[in-house]
Amino acid sequence: MIVHRRLLRLSGAIKAPMAACVGLGLAVSAAYVAQALLLAGALAALARGDHDTAITLLAWTFAVIAGRAVLLWARETVTVWAGALVRARLRDRLVERLGLLGPAYLTEARTGSVQTTVVDGVEGLDAYFSRYLPQVVITFCVPVVLVGWLFTVNAAAATVLAAAVGGVLVIPRLWDVTLLRRGRARWTAFADLAADHLEAMQGVATLRAFGAVGRLGAGLAARAHDLYTTTMRQLRVSLVETGVSAFLVQAGTAAAVLAAVWSSSPGAGPVFAVLMITAECFRPVRQLSEYWHAGYLGITAVDGLQELLSAEPAVADTGTRTAFPSHPEIVFDRVTFTYPGASAAAVRDVTFIIRAGETVALIGPSGAGKSTVAALLQRHYDPGSGSITIGGSPLADLPLSRLRAGIAVVAQDTYLFHGTVADNLRLARPDASDADLERAARDADAHAFITALPDGYATVLGERGATLSGGQRQRVAIARALLADAPVLLLDEATSHVDVHGEQALARLRRGRTCLLIAHRLSTVRDADRIVVLEQGRITETGDHDALTAAGGSYHRLLALQETRA
Repeated sequence: MIVHRRLLRLSGAIKAPMAACVGLGLAVSAAYVAQALLLAGALAALARGDHDTAITLLAWTFAVIAGRAVLLWARETVTVWAGALVRARLRDRLVERLGLLGPAYLTEARTGSVQTTVVDGVEGLDAYFSRYLPQVVITFCVPVVLVGWLFTVNAAAATVLAAAVGGVLVIPRLWDVTLLRRGRARWTAFADLAADHLEAMQGVATLRAFGAVGRLGAGLAARAHDLYTTTMRQLRVSLVETGVSAFLVQAGTAAAVLAAVWSSSPGAGPVFAVLMITAECFRPVRQLSEYWHAGYLGITAVDGLQELLSAEPAVADTGTRTAFPSHPEIVFDRVTFTYPGASAAAVRDVTFIIRAGETVALIGPSGAGKSTVAALLQRHYDPGSGSITIGGSPLADLPLSRLRAGIAVVAQDTYLFHGTVADNLRLARPDASDADLERAARDADAHAFITALPDGYATVLGERGATLSGGQRQRVAIARALLADAPVLLLDEATSHVDVHGEQALARLRRGRTCLLIAHRLSTVRDADRIVVLEQGRITETGDHDALTAAGGSYHRLLALQETRA
């Protein structure tokens, strides 16, 4: 029997459902034992010619069978309920953990691998927790009790049966270490294939555009063959284990009956009792083997689950300040940050101020460090040196939930979930009324196209908002930010898909808020209160549009380059 300590720690919140499964399992086993003893007595009575006693015992046997049917139904119902509870609670823990780890973790992990762990790994743990672990307890209790009782009936048969049960439980375990090792190799191959397949599905348009569908298909076929090979290796070991277990069960049953025949006093009663009890002694052992294989997928996924649950977030949530400043001033003071594993700093000695109600534009070529500044402001990472304050206090003084609730973000790649337009808007404020949604959509110039959709605000959007245009998705994001009504606004390339109406909506969104505007298009930053130019992680210029244009420095060169390309 393999019981993983790490998986037992995961089961802390589901002890009550597991206890219910154990209790009903023991009740079912007791019913099987009662049936066996009644049948043994009936057979012994028939052998003596006592038909009345045999009929009475058989009638009680049928009553026990009927009662056992009810217990089996109850056990299966509770097992299904416990399994659903296990999946729900584990997935809640994993999703909560992913939320705590944040984007910093997901930038290093493959989405497909994480998805496989959260979906398939947890699905496999259903059988492990709701069936295998309760059966471990039952397998320990039932044979011990039956063998102990059998010693009072026939000591020789009980001794043989005890040795046989011990052999069935111990000898096949010699293969389990190999099976588990190959199972982990299979899980790795399965997760790699799932990750590659998800990326292929998400990038199918790009693959077709570059004629790479065939090449990627060949790569997926190779991954699939690797999964097939590891699965066949695993099955070979599993079949050996199953064959050995079946042989030991049959051999143990025969040996126990023979011992009873040789050592019994005249009369068939003790022999029938040994025969029936031996079958019931091995029943929990056989079921344990079945449930082990049913929960095997979850056992092999334990490394991925543990890696996710034990991963440390990039920043510690230690803030105690309860109130987010209503009119915050944001100060970056000599901030330097290097991504984990990188050889060079992404930003170096970055210093600038966004005063309350101001809009500061952050511009620069790709790779200059603009998105890093945005990530640091949201505390996806902490600076290696320097400090960032908001309202005069370090960012770390605010709990992460409070900090991020105070910053509304409109990004270049707006993520819309598969759900209604209203559902996507209410991500910003779940308690928002329909009137609140409409008001925000009107301010974002999104109400007109939303009402033109087949079901208006109740229209179900495709995954990632694929049924909307880029500009429409951006205006939904603006409406969502308006609904959040946060005092700080972060516009990260938010103007990349917007039209004139979208730019007007963004101007309304910025009004009265402390805003950091990140943009490549310099035409969108002309009316910013101040412009900060980043190059290679350093600030090279700061000023308004007219002053920077007249200075003829980095901003002027970027502006001239864009005008030339236009």
